[in-house]
Amino acid sequence: MDLVIKNCKLADKPGEYHIKVIDGKIEDISRNPIKADKCIDIKGKHIMPGFIDPHVHFRDPGLTQKEDFRTGSLSAAEGGFTTVIDMPNTLPKTNTYKALKDKIKIAEEKSVVNFELQAGHSNPEEMRKMLELKPVSFKVFMDLESDESLEEIFSNLGKLKETCDYNGLVALHCEKQSIVRDETERLKQKNENEAIDYSYARPAKSEDESVKQAIKLAGENGLHAHICHLSSKKSLELAKSASKTQPVSWEFTPHHLLLDNSAYNTYGTFIKTNPPLREKQDSVRISDLDSTSIIGTDHAPHTLEDKSQGVWKSSPGIPNLETVVPLLLTEVNNGNLDLRIIQKILSENAAKVYGLENKGEIAIGKDADFTVIDLKREGTFDITDFKTKAEYSPFDGWNYKGMPVMTIVNGKIVMNKMN
Repeated sequence: MDLVIKNCKLADKPGEYHIKVIDGKIEDISRNPIKADKCIDIKGKHIMPGFIDPHVHFRDPGLTQKEDFRTGSLSAAEGGFTTVIDMPNTLPKTNTYKALKDKIKIAEEKSVVNFELQAGHSNPEEMRKMLELKPVSFKVFMDLESDESLEEIFSNLGKLKETCDYNGLVALHCEKQSIVRDETERLKQKNENEAIDYSYARPAKSEDESVKQAIKLAGENGLHAHICHLSSKKSLELAKSASKTQPVSWEFTPHHLLLDNSAYNTYGTFIKTNPPLREKQDSVRISDLDSTSIIGTDHAPHTLEDKSQGVWKSSPGIPNLETVVPLLLTEVNNGNLDLRIIQKILSENAAKVYGLENKGEIAIGKDADFTVIDLKREGTFDITDFKTKAEYSPFDGWNYKGMPVMTIVNGKIVMNKMN
């Protein structure tokens, strides 16, 4: 069956268009009406290449009380995302051939959106086997590794690139283990800790030093360093400078762009996340977004019990899939962002970095993944309406203007709030 999506506005072209889809691929794009077996009229709303979230934690397997691939992917579809990239810190970790194969099967059975998986690092032979299953990259949590261990990990990845079909992309959680350890021990000496202490226990310096180290190690081993959830202005400067001479990319989260560590005084441990919210003078902001940026939500749900264990024991992580697009469209409506940047930071740039060749663009031959947005739709976030299992969000109760109203994956509607 062929399909036409009619009366579409594109962010970068004037007028309205009609898009024809056959077998999940874009067949035609025309200013003139096109006939088809089935028609979707989006009535002059904007259509964008399906949004891609390069950083989610769906907790499946092993931690499904927090989220699973079914609820996580429903949350993604609700938020306008057609593709997600899941992280390897599940139980067991996705750092063996068997664990990766098992997770692929889980995702295939449960997911309502497209998915890709990151692999965790392990011994070279195991990583070589995992490449047969085509993970989009390897993930390294630098805050969990010593300097000596990191030297070995990057060296192994470099050798893997030389001998296998591996593009050298490594996604990095950049916080320096020694600084986090020392600052945490120092702050624990206080008579009483407050939630905001967590941000001082993992200071901007720990990220800056780790980003510097990541860039150096990646360069020495011929790797592409992709810095996850970049939160420090100095780290951004380091990444931008390095990207002029070697492959370096980065992503921002909505909470690091819109909040600073004063939010701990309002939300307590519910706002705890790694890296933590920064002091205002150190924090990245909406004004740091440009046409080269990427948004990765770091959607990391926990149970309310997990989030209520005090400063040090509460689990770090914030759910973001259903809030990020309305938050960014609100910034568009407020004049702080150009609409044309939205499809770059939410789709096009992630597709390029992660090698998703058939995604990130509305063009003939590409996958029929689309996000339809209504710039005029207004509302207030209500966590009780969310699809995620998480029952908390710092953005609960925030007003927004602009939201995704239809998500189309491979030519099939998986979310529809047009009416």
